Amino acid sequence: MKKQYYAIDFLHNFTVQPKFVAMKKKTGLSEVFKIFQNTESFFEDRNRKQSGQLILNQVIVICTFTFLYGVVMGSYHSILQSMVAGLKVTFLFISVILICFPSFFVIQQVLGSRMALRQMGIIVLSGFVLASAIALSFSPIIILFQVTGGNYHFLQLLHVGIFIFSGIFGMRIMVEALKFACEKKAVYPHIGVSVFRIWIIILAFVGIQLAWNLRPFLCNKDEEFKLFRKYEGNFYTAIVYSVQQLASKSRGEETEETEVPSRTQDDPGKELSDSSIINLLKK
Repeated sequence: MKKQYYAIDFLHNFTVQPKFVAMKKKTGLSEVFKIFQNTESFFEDRNRKQSGQLILNQVIVICTFTFLYGVVMGSYHSILQSMVAGLKVTFLFISVILICFPSFFVIQQVLGSRMALRQMGIIVLSGFVLASAIALSFSPIIILFQVTGGNYHFLQLLHVGIFIFSGIFGMRIMVEALKFACEKKAVYPHIGVSVFRIWIIILAFVGIQLAWNLRPFLCNKDEEFKLFRKYEGNFYTAIVYSVQQLASKSRGEETEETEVPSRTQDDPGKELSDSSIINLLKK
C-alpha cells in the first residue's frame, strides 16, 4: 500500500505541479504580447487572479510604452519638456480608457452581450497595448528627423500621423476579437460590432479633446518651457495652421533660390529703384 501511495504521489507531483507552474508563467508580461498571435486566447479560461494579473501587466506595458514615446516627442525641446510630455501621453491614454470604457461595457450588456467584465477589459486594453507598441516603434524615425533639423510643424503632423496609424491597428484587433466572440463563441451580439465602431469614433473625439487640453506635448525650440497653453482654438484649426506653415516655408525656400540681386546688372554700384522694389514685393 505504501509503495502504491508513493507511486500516486509521484505521479501527482509530476503531472499537476508542472501545469501549475505553466499557469503561473502565463500571467507574465510575455502573455501580453502572445495574446495578439491567437484571437482565441482572449477567451481562455482564466480565474480572477490570472485575469487581474494580465490586466495589470497590460496597464504596465501601456504606461511604459506611452511614457517612452512622450519622452522622445518632448526631447525636441528640452529634457524637462520630454519628462512632462512622457507623463502627459501616459495620462492621455489611461484617461481615455477610464472615460470611455464604462459606456462601452454598459451598452454591450444592454445589447445582450454575455462577455464578462474582465474579458472586455482584456480586449480593450490589448488594442491600446498594440497602439502604444506601434507608436513607440516609430521612435527611431522621429529621432532621425529631430537630429537632422526637422521642422517643428512637420514634426507636429508626423506625430499626429503616427497616432492615427497606430490607433487604426489597435482598434482593428478589438474588432477582430469581438467578431470572433460573435461568430465562434456566440457570446457577443452581431449588432454589438456595429455599435463598437461608433464607440471608436467617440473614443477618437475624447482623445482629441483631452490631447488639446493637455498641450503642448511638443514645443518649438524658440519657445520657453510651458506646462500648458492658454490660447484659443481647436485641434483641427491647429492642424490646418501647421500644414499652411509647412507649405509657406517650402514656397519661401523656392523663392530664395530665384531671388533677384539687390543691385542692377548694368551698374553694380547703383541700387534698385523704388519702383523695382515695389514690383518685387508684388511678386
